[in-house]
Amino acid sequence: MSVASNYVAREVETKWYDYWMKNNYFHSEVDEREPYTIVIPPPNVTGVLHMGHMLNNTIQDVLIRRARLQGYNACWVPGTDHASIATEAKVVAKLKAEGIDKNTLSREEFLEHAWEWTNKHGGIILEQLKKLGASCDWDRTKFTMDDDMSASVIKVFVDLYRKGHIYRGYRMVNWDPQAKTTLSDEEVVYQEQQGQLYYLQYKIEGTDDTLTIATTRPETILGDTAVCINPNDERFSHLKDKKAIVPLCDRVIPIIEDEYVDIEFGTGCLKVTPAHDENDKVLGDKHNLEVIDIFHDDATLNSFGMHYEGMDRFEARKKIVEELKEKGILVKTETHLNKVGTSERTGAVIEPKLSDQWFLKMKELARPALDAVLEKEVNLVPEKFVNTYRHWMENVRDWNISRQLVWGQQIPAYYYGEGYEDFVVAESPEEALTLAREKSGNNELTASNLKQDKDALDTWFSSWLWPISVFNGILEPDNKEINYYYPTNDLVTAPEILFFWVARMIIAGYEYRDKKPFNNVYLTGIVRDKQRRKMSKSLGNSPDPLGLIDAYGADGVRVGMLLSSPAGNDLMFEEDLCKQGAAFVNKIWNSFKLVNSWEVSDKAEQPEAAKIAVEWYRAKFQKSLHEIEDNYKKYRISDALMATYKLVWDDYCSWFLEMVKPAYGQPMDKATFDAVTEILENNLKVLHPFVPFVSEEIWQSMKQRNEKEALIISSWPKNEEFDASLIDEFVVASEVVSGIRTIRKEKNISYKDQIELQVLNNEKLGSTFDPIIEKMGNISSLGYTQEQVKGALSFRVKSNEYFIPVTGAVDVEAEKAKLEEELNYTRGFLKSVEKKLSNEKFVSGAPAKVVDMEKQKKADAEAKIEAILASIKALS
Repeated sequence: MSVASNYVAREVETKWYDYWMKNNYFHSEVDEREPYTIVIPPPNVTGVLHMGHMLNNTIQDVLIRRARLQGYNACWVPGTDHASIATEAKVVAKLKAEGIDKNTLSREEFLEHAWEWTNKHGGIILEQLKKLGASCDWDRTKFTMDDDMSASVIKVFVDLYRKGHIYRGYRMVNWDPQAKTTLSDEEVVYQEQQGQLYYLQYKIEGTDDTLTIATTRPETILGDTAVCINPNDERFSHLKDKKAIVPLCDRVIPIIEDEYVDIEFGTGCLKVTPAHDENDKVLGDKHNLEVIDIFHDDATLNSFGMHYEGMDRFEARKKIVEELKEKGILVKTETHLNKVGTSERTGAVIEPKLSDQWFLKMKELARPALDAVLEKEVNLVPEKFVNTYRHWMENVRDWNISRQLVWGQQIPAYYYGEGYEDFVVAESPEEALTLAREKSGNNELTASNLKQDKDALDTWFSSWLWPISVFNGILEPDNKEINYYYPTNDLVTAPEILFFWVARMIIAGYEYRDKKPFNNVYLTGIVRDKQRRKMSKSLGNSPDPLGLIDAYGADGVRVGMLLSSPAGNDLMFEEDLCKQGAAFVNKIWNSFKLVNSWEVSDKAEQPEAAKIAVEWYRAKFQKSLHEIEDNYKKYRISDALMATYKLVWDDYCSWFLEMVKPAYGQPMDKATFDAVTEILENNLKVLHPFVPFVSEEIWQSMKQRNEKEALIISSWPKNEEFDASLIDEFVVASEVVSGIRTIRKEKNISYKDQIELQVLNNEKLGSTFDPIIEKMGNISSLGYTQEQVKGALSFRVKSNEYFIPVTGAVDVEAEKAKLEEELNYTRGFLKSVEKKLSNEKFVSGAPAKVVDMEKQKKADAEAKIEAILASIKALS
């Protein structure tokens, strides 16, 4: 069969992906086979493919393609997350560009725009994943705002509320003033920033005395409702029961005492602002202090900000500092390094804010999920993340699950009166009305009297159900799909969402299925550049993934991504890795072209060299297969690739094909060709998870195959017994061939000219690979001798000596000089080994295996010295 001279990735990838899709190879239905299930970490519907997605989804595809070959009913469920904050921000920006203010729209009108944007942009990233070769079951694609997914979320909220796990509370929360919504603790990223510590003087009411307070946020003095001192601090005992006057606003506030104040920090006096600091709120509650919120939702100052009303908090800080200076209130400033909380989504500085929100109690729910990981029911890979997971789960705080957003599942709480407790929680307005009538005792209530909570649920409250809800396991807990596919097998995700998502999915799994959601969690590293910086658009250090695929082909990029991606460790990515990947793909293609070019004859007899080569490669393949499978088992995907890479590039291309290749112009015997075909097919099977496109192209080009014979659904190679001695013997034979080639090169002896080879077999090696040595070295005769061969070129492998008699002039002195140089080096090496072995501390303290290795080095060096001396003598 004729094949293309050049491998054109773009054409091949389009052809075979369309073929796979047409024949429905990615689709899974419940059957008698054992399932292997992966659910995709759903990318944000706003997203486009980035390097992290590339790494994560390449690993998932490798695992799912291998499982498919192993005979499992492989199911990879794709989908996207509605990403409340990110999507709403995109829609708001789009509306703003069109001159529309979100605040002028009703909820329904805004949602129309949000759905329009989602329908237009939401599937982009999934289409991009197809370019990578992702073999997802696209028929199962889910979106966290699908009707059934949303219904599952609402059902769970109602259930948890009725179990007493969800409550409504007025609490200090993390407020994102840019998105104008609350965030959970896990969505706050703390960054060290250089700031200032401002020392301000507060007057004492009715006296000329003052006290000095240090603060990093002078604008919040306008919300101060007390000054606090430590009752054990003698410096301030005279201030007991006195009152202070807040600078600028001249509000009189009490001076309270509490041991919470650190005597050593700052001035020992603490300003208390209950509305804008979590610890101050605790103090405020304890001492019944007034709460004064000085900010609007966008962090501009409100009427309590006086003449700074409407000004942004950071601009107001500058102006307030200027006014404090002018009035002599600012005593001094100091440079101060502090941790500032920022929004994980928008990057805005978080504002602590008192707000009425919904919370989920986590302590009780978290216990089964913690035990599952500690007891290895759920395996975290690498294991180093277990301690991190344990720390978080043991210190878990209640989860703030409400968001001040429109886009998302609307909280199913319905208010029927003005009282704080005048609400019910229900799955539908109809059920809510029935419950409201029962709770209020007012049967005259109508649907128009009910007002549903305006807030939406946190996106993670939706995605924590993902492994269950994609199989409809919440709405139909006993359906055949959830019973078959759940728990899933492997989750591949990033460490940074170990708590956002992974831990919460485990919690939900035990709460709603009484089972873990997955067996193993493979936590990938972060993709970084050569300077170890995380790749990001903002830094401009991240290549366009689709551009890489265009340049190097999907297979080349997949190999490049995995070449240096050890489990759980960061990937130092550079484009040269993709070049290396593309070179590997071309090597595979060119080796197939070579095999395809051979003529085959039924009459030709199988050469002994070919027979031995086939036996050796089968043994080598089995050994490599064991290594590859062991690496898969340990989630060392990069190592599994490297073992496959070396097998194909080094053993198959560089050695095996050369060993079986027929002489120029001669046909190959059928027995050898059939063996080569079988070997190539097995190679393609282990290659397929990494390079699905080129492997399928070669598989289909080898012979005519129907849709039931495609590589993607073929069978993974079986483990078989193999002769390990063949592998060991070949190592020596390959060194002999390399030695012959070195002499040919150094002495300018043409590779076309046959030469003789004599062997002084000090190692007592077998002759199994002699036919290989004869063929690869182009040896006219290979014989064994009992003594040195005079006037011959020589080289050594271990203590064996190999002699090549030559005709014509040989520079004997130059040869002797080389041997003398090698002799001196070996003597020096022997001396260093003997020194180590003469050290009693080393011999008695080192493991026996290490000492034995050193003794073997000594014996080898002594044998080599003896051989070199004999060679010098032979040349004399």
